[in-house]
Amino acid sequence: MNAGTLNFDGVDYPDGQASDPATLGLMQGAPPPMSARIRFEDDRFFDFPQIRWSLSHMRELVPTVEVWRGEGPVSDLGAVNGDAAEIDALVFEDLNGRQRTWASSLPDTYTDGIVVLHRGKRIYERYLGALKPQRSHACFSVTKSYVGVLVAALIHEGVLDANRKVPYYLEEFAHTAYADASLRNVLDMQIGVAYSELYSDPMAQIWDYCRAGGLRARPAGYAGPGNIYDFLLTLRPEGEHGQAFAYKTVNTELLCWIMKRVTGVPLADMLSERIWSQLGCEQDAYLSVDSIGVPFGGGGLNASLRDLARFGELMRCGGAFDNRQVIPAAVVDDIRRGSDPGKFAKAGYTLLPGYSYRSKWWISHDGMGTFEARGIHGQRLSIAPRAELVIARFASHPIAASAANDPITLPAFSALARMLMAS
Repeated sequence: MNAGTLNFDGVDYPDGQASDPATLGLMQGAPPPMSARIRFEDDRFFDFPQIRWSLSHMRELVPTVEVWRGEGPVSDLGAVNGDAAEIDALVFEDLNGRQRTWASSLPDTYTDGIVVLHRGKRIYERYLGALKPQRSHACFSVTKSYVGVLVAALIHEGVLDANRKVPYYLEEFAHTAYADASLRNVLDMQIGVAYSELYSDPMAQIWDYCRAGGLRARPAGYAGPGNIYDFLLTLRPEGEHGQAFAYKTVNTELLCWIMKRVTGVPLADMLSERIWSQLGCEQDAYLSVDSIGVPFGGGGLNASLRDLARFGELMRCGGAFDNRQVIPAAVVDDIRRGSDPGKFAKAGYTLLPGYSYRSKWWISHDGMGTFEARGIHGQRLSIAPRAELVIARFASHPIAASAANDPITLPAFSALARMLMAS
C-alpha cells in the first residue's frame, strides 16, 4: 500500500482524500476536459473514482421522477453542538485490530456525508467529496427499506396479504420463478431464483437488470428486455422458497409492481404521501426510472442526508414523528423483531453473525436493538433504539459489497452507541 492509497482485495485505490472529486477536477471547467467528463453513454459513471462524483449527481445521468416533500414546514433537527469534537476524537478498534478515531475513519470508508441524531437532535454532521446538505445522493439498496415499510403497512391495513402467492396479484408470474412464492417470502428475501448479484462479476444478472431498466448503457445491437417489468418476467426458479435468505434486488422490484397493480399509486407518489410529506423533509427526493416510467424500487432512490436521518428517526420512534403516528407501530415492531437468524446464516455473511432480515431491513439482534438499511458502496442508515441513536451515512466506496467497509463501519457505529449510552 502506498501513501494516499487503500488496498482492497489486492488492489490499491486512491484514498478518500486523494479521490475527492474536487481534487481530481471531475466535471469541472467550461467545458470539462475529456479526461474529467462523466457521461452516461460512456458507461463508466459507476467506475472508481468517477463514482465519487456520480452518486451526488445521478439526476444529471439518468431519467428520474420526483418524490415531493409536500407543502409543510421543515421539521427541526436542532443544531450541531459541542458533541461533534468529542465524536471526532472517539477511539475504536476496527475488525482488523487497528486503532482508529472516528474522524480518521471517514475518508477510509469514502464517506460523502454523515449525520448523527441523538434523541432526535443532530449532534454531528460532516460533508466530504461532492455532497452538500441540500444535494441528493444515491441511496442504492436503502431504497428497499423504504419499500419494505410501505409493503408492510399495506399488509397491516389488509390491502395486501403476506400469505398470498405472487400470481394472485400478478397473473403474469404463473410460469416464472415466483409462481409458488408468497408475498412474505419475497419481502424477507427467501426466494429461489436464478439471479446473481455479484457486482464484481461483469456477467452477473444484476447488470442485465440494470441495462433493461436503462441504468447502464446498452451495447450496440442490444436485444434484451426493454424495461424492468420485461426483465422480471424472464426470471426462472433455482432452489426452494422460504428455506434461506438470499439477497436479490429483483425481489423488491416485484413488490413494487404488486403495490402499483393493487393500489394504482405510483411509488414516487406513495413515498411522498406516506413518508416524505409526513416528516417535514427539507428536500424533494427522486427515483431513477426506466423507459416506461417504472422506478427502480430496489435501489433508485436519491435523497438528502438529513432527510434520510429523518426516516431513521421515524423508525427509531416506532413509526411516530413529531408526536404523530405516521407508520403503524405494529409494523415497526415486527421489523425490529426480525426473522430467523438460522435462515440468514445460510447466506454466509461472516461479518454479520446473529443477524436476520425482515421486510427489507437488516436486524442485528444485538444488545442495542440495532437494525439497519444498507446499500452498496457504503450507504447506511443505522438505528440503535436503546442508545437513542440514528446514524445516516452516504459514501462512494470503490468496492460495492458492504464487506469492504464493514470492518470499520460496524465497530465505529457500535463504539458511538456505547459512548452515548454512557453519557
